[in-house]
Amino acid sequence: MEILIIGGIAAGASIASKAKRTNKDANVSIIEIEDYVSFGACGLPYYVGGQFDEASMMYARSPQAFEDQGINLYLGHKATHIDFDKKEVKITNLKTNEEFIKKYDRLAIATGAYPVSPIKDKTAENLLHLTKERDANKILEQLETAEEIIVIGGGFIGIETAEQIAHKGKKVKLIQRSDVLMGRVFDREFSEYILDALKENGVEVLLNTALQDYTIENDRITEVVTSEGSYKADLVIEALGFRPNTDFIDDERLLKLGNGAIIIDDMGQTSIEDVFAAGDCASVCHRQMEKAYIALATYANKMGRIVGNNIVSEKKDYDAFVGALGSSLIRIGEYGAGVTGLTEDAARDQKIDYVSHLTKTSNHSGYWPGQSRVYIKLVYNREDRQIIGGQVFGKYGAAERLQAITMAVYNKNTVDELGFIDFAYAPPFASVWEALNVAGNAAK
Repeated sequence: MEILIIGGIAAGASIASKAKRTNKDANVSIIEIEDYVSFGACGLPYYVGGQFDEASMMYARSPQAFEDQGINLYLGHKATHIDFDKKEVKITNLKTNEEFIKKYDRLAIATGAYPVSPIKDKTAENLLHLTKERDANKILEQLETAEEIIVIGGGFIGIETAEQIAHKGKKVKLIQRSDVLMGRVFDREFSEYILDALKENGVEVLLNTALQDYTIENDRITEVVTSEGSYKADLVIEALGFRPNTDFIDDERLLKLGNGAIIIDDMGQTSIEDVFAAGDCASVCHRQMEKAYIALATYANKMGRIVGNNIVSEKKDYDAFVGALGSSLIRIGEYGAGVTGLTEDAARDQKIDYVSHLTKTSNHSGYWPGQSRVYIKLVYNREDRQIIGGQVFGKYGAAERLQAITMAVYNKNTVDELGFIDFAYAPPFASVWEALNVAGNAAK
């Protein structure tokens, strides 16, 4: 069985490894544009921030480890066209420009996504993204002399990068077009908590500020031009989101979402027989909504494992994904914020008759040092009181509580059940009434 995987960074690496473990006789090959595989880009802001110094820690497995497993690697190669009828992929060797055709019995598309740039055809030495190790190394090199840093985009990467660079004593401005940070992820009050945490950690945040242009001299940006004025910049980092890397696939039989993400089912199958997809180039099956696009490493790895099994198995032995909840965490200094399931906005979009309640309580007993506020918001059905979403914010112990809320949403627990679930107690970790119990009991 000839298994061909386009992409080998996160989902593709998981597919290949699981496929080879499941069926040792399968001939598994990875086509990867980079010269590496199995890279965890989520660590990049913290590498830039000096939380660790060895970039090698972000690589889960080396190319040699894959080859030792019997997986064929075509590094520095790019897939340029897929013929689904002939089951062929046209591939270009980026070093030699040689083109060749590779056949497959089953294909997995795991091409990831590329960063969005709002101003086309403008480049500069100090205009960077943060998606690869080489990006991070360029940022680190420029941070040696740069003092005025502007980060454009208030999503996960923008916030994490801005906070980590500010942590190094640099002057950082974060520019956000809308009037909230992470407004598509959190409800407004939690966006405001995140905003306050950023300010507390030395980041100047400019909301309602739209990027308009760059002033470039001698291949370097000197000013960032926005709707609210121009700002001096020694280094500019764009973090405005991603677009699925599927533009090279022009066959309309392969169904996609509006943003180009390949639509898959809970087994990773696409609309074309014997073709699977996973990761940031694909949709993800959500437990509460229609097909969703959520570019998170957790789904890349989980769907990669599922596709890895299914791509070498008979259909009766296929695995299926249990479904996403959009569970996410972010760290800002000593603060953590998290969300799972439906926010109020998402519940309204789903036309759900819901109730929400925000609880302010404590992370642990008052006589243990370091007690601080924990904010817990529950979103739940009005009629049956089942929890359909939750958000958390606070310092020590706050973010970790999201995991319990995730299980409550997954298991369709009610707020009343949450109020009496037997969470563990000890003064350094919780009050006698655990914060989650308090949140459940406070829900009207």
